[in-house]
Amino acid sequence: MVLLEFSMSPLGKSESVGKYVARSLDIVDKSGVAYRLNPMGTVLEGEWHDVMAVVEQCYARMKKDCNRISCSIKIDYRKGHSGRLSSKVQSVERRLKRSVRT
Repeated sequence: MVLLEFSMSPLGKSESVGKYVARSLDIVDKSGVAYRLNPMGTVLEGEWHDVMAVVEQCYARMKKDCNRISCSIKIDYRKGHSGRLSSKVQSVERRLKRSVRT
């Protein structure tokens, strides 16, 4: 299982890219892959081929009307572990002995 965080946006469109982010999030949401949206990107959790397929679908949609795209991707693979979208946060909260803002 991998956690994959990505941020993808067009360059040269305008200062606000919310419309493009929303289109990508619609693809993510319909994919069935577990995810968390955050202010700077989206974290996906699943098998390598599944999460990479979601990123590819977002890219394919964006390139239809964007001539330049910036994409940052971080990947964390850990054999035999799933549910890390929430368990990583819970692990920190146990150490702090309190809830944190998410």
